[in-house]
Amino acid sequence: MLRKNINIGLFGFGVVGQGLHTVLERTPGLRARIGRIGVKDRAKPRTLPPGLFTFSRHDLLDDPALDVIVELIDDADEAYLIVTEALRRGKAVVTANKKMLAEHLGELIELQRETGTPLLYEAAACASLPVIRNLEEYYDTDLLESVEGIINGSTNYILTAMHRDALSFGQALSQAQALGFAESNPALDVEGLDARNKLVLLLAHAFGLVVAPEQLLTLGIDRLSPLATAYAKEQGYALKLVAEARRLPNGTIAAAVLPTLVKPEHELAHVHDEYNGLITQSSFADRQFFLGRGAGAFPTASAVLSDLSALTYGYRYEYKKLRQQTHLALGAAAAEVEVLVTFTAETAPDPADFSRVHEQFQSDVRGHYLTGTIGLEQLAQARWLREPGICVVRLPGSLRAAQAVDKQ
Repeated sequence: MLRKNINIGLFGFGVVGQGLHTVLERTPGLRARIGRIGVKDRAKPRTLPPGLFTFSRHDLLDDPALDVIVELIDDADEAYLIVTEALRRGKAVVTANKKMLAEHLGELIELQRETGTPLLYEAAACASLPVIRNLEEYYDTDLLESVEGIINGSTNYILTAMHRDALSFGQALSQAQALGFAESNPALDVEGLDARNKLVLLLAHAFGLVVAPEQLLTLGIDRLSPLATAYAKEQGYALKLVAEARRLPNGTIAAAVLPTLVKPEHELAHVHDEYNGLITQSSFADRQFFLGRGAGAFPTASAVLSDLSALTYGYRYEYKKLRQQTHLALGAAAAEVEVLVTFTAETAPDPADFSRVHEQFQSDVRGHYLTGTIGLEQLAQARWLREPGICVVRLPGSLRAAQAVDKQ
């Protein structure tokens, strides 16, 4: 198939938008050019000719000469309006807005089907890691058993700085913000919500399961306690924010985003700074590991560039597994996980919520903790989970099928 020329309407000219402009200038063979750029800030100085910019989205969406819309803004609601209107007008779309995608994925998949217009979003998953298209194409017939990984570069940078450089959480966060790896309002990253949104996308392409973000148990790194980080060091574990989705024996999928202790021999223990790492486990290809930068202008722009290149060949997602797995569902009630819970004298977990309590420790100096096995659904519904002073960290090991336990 011959490549076609594409004329881009670009929304957003921040770090990633400027990175995309730079990489497009360095890849003339792509046959893609930016025809117009939509921005919001009228006072911000621009390095490109003023005539290239507009402050109305309609100038891009109404322009028949622009056949591809690239959406790189940080407003999920505005991004939704741009993307849906572009698709209805027959304009292909490339976006990096994982929040918008996760909140509207089912609707956007249906809109693509109705309009026959492609929506690509490799940059929304793991920045420079070519994950979505691999799940779509390489694993289209291979039965995936699990995907797990570090899929937020900001939190991984913070955790690396805390462990390697002995920085406090606040110091590591400030450093990540200064380097452009974390936003001025970092809640989406440190509360695990960005990783949760990306996990929604991985679930759709890995297993054919579309879920709402709120259905996934998500704990970030904002509640990490000094005792939890000390426990990790004493045991020789790396502390990472890990997103995981795993097929259970009953055919359902267990999925969650949790701070996790990782053994030193595990691949994810060696994913540092702003890098992402993703492990796939499948019936035929066995275990494979993807590693690449998960934050920054050029890593994200490279994924956008890859999608633009794919569009020149007429590529679109087929969502094959979505059609194959029409009855697939989340199975939190059938899954369990081993956790470390640190707490204070004022707030404590209820041991009755655990199927097994393995160890309990109390110290007026260091604090209190227990380790135990708890159902994923039980953990998500625990009244104490988000109480002040409570920190939950997953112990080494995967999400797994719950085992029947006689508590008598």
